[in-house]
Amino acid sequence: MRLNLPPLTRSLLASLVLFTLLNFILRPNLTLVEKVEKPLISVGNGVPYLSIVPGQSVPLYLWTFLLATFVEQNVLGLVITGLTIFYGGRYLERAWGSTEFTKFILFVAMIPNILSFLLYIFGYLLSKNAAALTTTISGGIAIQAGFLVSFKQLVPEHTVSIAKGAIRMRVKHFPAIFLLANTISGVALGTETAMFLAWFGFATAWVYLRFYRVSPSLSSAATGDGSVIKGDASDTFSFAHFFPEPLQTPVGKVADQIYDTLISLRVCTPFSAEDIDAGNEQASARAEGGLPSIMNPNSRGGKGGATRAEAERRRALALKALDQRLHAAAARGPAPAATPVAPAQPSMLGETSYEPDRPDAPGPSTS
Repeated sequence: MRLNLPPLTRSLLASLVLFTLLNFILRPNLTLVEKVEKPLISVGNGVPYLSIVPGQSVPLYLWTFLLATFVEQNVLGLVITGLTIFYGGRYLERAWGSTEFTKFILFVAMIPNILSFLLYIFGYLLSKNAAALTTTISGGIAIQAGFLVSFKQLVPEHTVSIAKGAIRMRVKHFPAIFLLANTISGVALGTETAMFLAWFGFATAWVYLRFYRVSPSLSSAATGDGSVIKGDASDTFSFAHFFPEPLQTPVGKVADQIYDTLISLRVCTPFSAEDIDAGNEQASARAEGGLPSIMNPNSRGGKGGATRAEAERRRALALKALDQRLHAAAARGPAPAATPVAPAQPSMLGETSYEPDRPDAPGPSTS
């Protein structure tokens, strides 16, 4: 069976399998019998030059900040991350192009690992607990969170059916469920590393897509003028809209305070009214362009979002034609004013009418 995968997605899958296998072979403190008997959920200590081990990897093996994302410690993690890259990476690389997809992967793969490393170092400095320096930081949790954020941007209203339609859920709810599941697991089961990576991956992906990613504007799809939009200022992609409606108001207030602080520090540039209108128009066009099938590459949305791009092109052409007609009408000047017609005088009581030119006309009459 031939796998029709874009080049970067194919490379990411190969890297995941290769480096996970190397980590399995070289992982210390586990005998071969333990590795074979507990391959599904065993964790163990990571290899410091493949995974991030705060007390050993830095500053000797700085490449682990990127490489650790593609090193899973067990078979379950390998399967989940592999499916995420296979389906999610295939769709996103075709929708964005390999260059933009590469930038996104670099952001959501490296920054969460760096933040997790700093968090464990800070925890060690506060508690002097040596376990913080031997914790293994690795796995694709961060890119799983990042992919869910990107799907929330692209197809928020797309409904996914699970168990033959017994469970139906919209894509826009996936990030919140993912964060909740990893938070509960981190607190109850002690998988706090996955919890940190999930939250950091979510935040990194949202910040990049909200403020920094450059995408073609609606007009460029039709005119080819190369105009672009930086970030996504649409209302539906605000931070508060990732959470259930009862939480959106308090979360929005906190997010606004953080946003104002970042603006004052010149970390972010405030959105203008034009940016917000353009973002909302882009979001509306994505919704009108049809819903892709992530699982089926041969569907209408599986070949780079062709249907969505066509809808955006037609919308832009219609707007351009309307604008041209308005300008043409304005150039012709105002239409000449019509000569007013005096209204007919109503008949008055006692009025006398006489028509002398008509021989058969009756004599004077009184109404």
